[in-house]
Amino acid sequence: MSDVLLERRDGVALVTLNRPETLNAMGGDLVPRLAEALADCEADPAVRCVAITGAGRAFCAGGDIRGMQERNDRMAAAAASEGPGAVIAELDRLVAELRDRHRAITLRIHRMPKPVVALVNGPAVGAGFSIALACDIRLASDRARFGAAFRNVGLPGDFGGSYFLQRLCGAGIARELYFTADIIDAARALELRIANRVIPHDELLTEGLVFCARLAAGPTAAYARMKENLAFAETATLEQLLDQEALHMRIAGFSADSREAVAAFLEKREPRFAGR
Repeated sequence: MSDVLLERRDGVALVTLNRPETLNAMGGDLVPRLAEALADCEADPAVRCVAITGAGRAFCAGGDIRGMQERNDRMAAAAASEGPGAVIAELDRLVAELRDRHRAITLRIHRMPKPVVALVNGPAVGAGFSIALACDIRLASDRARFGAAFRNVGLPGDFGGSYFLQRLCGAGIARELYFTADIIDAARALELRIANRVIPHDELLTEGLVFCARLAAGPTAAYARMKENLAFAETATLEQLLDQEALHMRIAGFSADSREAVAAFLEKREPRFAGR
């Protein structure tokens, strides 16, 4: 059984983290399979929205503690047998590996030119929290739990959580959640703007996929430019952003979807977007 499942329906790709016996912790082949699934979704023009969820009772419990112990043991063995040079070489390898994972998962989600929605069905903690935060929208089950649990294992955090969290709920709340590792429920996550909506648990997948199908039926080329504008706005000046918006608006104005939307408005009917 694959550690990540991928199915397509109604223009939506449903990506399911599938290690339920570990609460979908990021061990085994989950990370490389998730990276592959996201690359597949981005490349497939038939996929116009991506939904990410977890199998079983969790979204993702974050890092695999056994894997952390194995890394620590390898580092200790290298230090004991080969000296500082081996430790530096192993550290360089581990840093490069994690950078590649960040780019293949967090950066791909953030830059993917189509909406990515997290259907948070249960606990999303540590790196699992970070991955949910990287998504454009988070729909949470009323059983969802969120937490930056890195302090519990003496780590500062990865997969971009420290970037996204403070943009959603402010620097003070982000620091509190990182420093304390407090786990918050879905209602509190909604209050802090971490979750966009809270849905009864048994209805999450059905309602979430209906929501994603609605996005998939929209002007996905325009969504791509919206995401690019919003990402650019995080670091740009207002003048720079206005220039980019002007460019994107005029380019999009000649797209098939924009022409269809204008015609549909004049003909008093619903537009039929093709995603181009």
